[in-house]
Amino acid sequence: MDAATAATAMVWFRKGLRVHDNPALDAARRGAARVYPVFVLDPRYLRPDPDAPSPGSARAGVARVRFLLESLDDLDSRLRRLGSRLLLLRARDDVSDAVCAALKDWNISKLYFESDTEPYALTRDKRVTDFAAASGIEVFSPVSHTLFDPAEIIEKNGGRTPLTYQSFLNIAGEPPAPVAKEYSVLPPIGDTGEYELFSVPKLEELGYGNISQEAVPPFRGGETEALKRMRESLQDKEWVAKFEKPKGDLSAFLKPATTVLSPYLKFGCLSSRYFYHCIQDVYRSTKMHTKPPVSLTGQLLWRDFFYTVSFGTPNFDHMKGNKICKQFIHWEKGRDVFERLLIDSDWAINNGNWLWLSSSSFFYQYHRIYSPISFGKKYDPNGDYIRHFIPALKHMPKEYIYEPWTAPLSVQEKASCIIGKDYPKPVVDHAAASKECRDRMGEAYASNRPGGGDPVKGNKASNSRQRKISEYAPDSSKSKQPKKRS
Repeated sequence: MDAATAATAMVWFRKGLRVHDNPALDAARRGAARVYPVFVLDPRYLRPDPDAPSPGSARAGVARVRFLLESLDDLDSRLRRLGSRLLLLRARDDVSDAVCAALKDWNISKLYFESDTEPYALTRDKRVTDFAAASGIEVFSPVSHTLFDPAEIIEKNGGRTPLTYQSFLNIAGEPPAPVAKEYSVLPPIGDTGEYELFSVPKLEELGYGNISQEAVPPFRGGETEALKRMRESLQDKEWVAKFEKPKGDLSAFLKPATTVLSPYLKFGCLSSRYFYHCIQDVYRSTKMHTKPPVSLTGQLLWRDFFYTVSFGTPNFDHMKGNKICKQFIHWEKGRDVFERLLIDSDWAINNGNWLWLSSSSFFYQYHRIYSPISFGKKYDPNGDYIRHFIPALKHMPKEYIYEPWTAPLSVQEKASCIIGKDYPKPVVDHAAASKECRDRMGEAYASNRPGGGDPVKGNKASNSRQRKISEYAPDSSKSKQPKKRS
């Protein structure tokens, strides 16, 4: 009897909620006679928080919780078609405790899971791998959530984290090909003993009560939907070839100007490597196509850039103790709102964008400030986006849609929207607040630069390059993590 015939394996799902291009699952099916596919429901992520400012848990809005549950349900369906199923466990407190208990109780000899570079995940995974090592359990943790291995990129750069997109591209090269092997069956699940195995819960079963339809996003979670949306997007080869960010209708919502695949990438319902190579297939069938950083593949490379920088930068999600963050403007509270409410909330990308747009890192042209008034007037002069998502302003004339507080009272009455009653008054005077912010940022920069120079006025050539690269910004412990453990 060979080792594979006798081995029992656990595939521990966290992200990577898919069957296609899943190196951990593929290795487990080839290396063991019995495979336990496991997901542990994390109370810190799912437990409803009655004190939260909107429905959801303390860490995730209800829309993202719903998307996760739909993704788990779809994964279970796809595993069942392969003769297996998803084994759902519930952690009482710490997910790692639940995993370690199952490893012991089910006599697991091999553990497979996708590598994760977020600080919380690194701490959680170390507890599990330490237990596995002490128990003689083999561990295989391949990189498959990103195009590249962040640790490998940093190693290629002499141990330094690349802090510009171009330097990252120079090091990265072409990403590895996805796992191409397709299979029709998985090894059976072994004996689970007296474990209570749960089906994927509904929101109501988690204690969320009735959720209004307004809180239900139009994007259903899961690998099936991810692959369907990807194929639909790539059918329009001309659109793929000409995709150029930031061009496009930024206010589009009924038919978005992008693929809307970011939540599927966030949860790993769609493999970024598979998506990248499918785009390349389209490029090969066209005469010309756009290039990074503005192209469709360029957006995936932006994602990997932020993953690499976040992995190589201690305290990346904080101002203090973050060596690449200029301590001039507070951005953490805004980050926290996005982190909780975005369906595609991604730790590396969310923090990276807040560092970028606050001029705290990557981009330092602090005088470039998006105006919620002029920006909207430029891209959506009729205010269709606002009328759709803010019903109170639905009948406001377009002349006042971006500044409804300036509308005469007679106009407000006709639009059935009295400012201060039906719609709030401005929190701040944007013109005055942005000027004050600009002035204070300028003083801070001047006082912290050798010679007291202002970066905005200092180097025209450099500023020109900074302005150009700013338009391409994406939407949305320092010890090296092993690339894989075996």
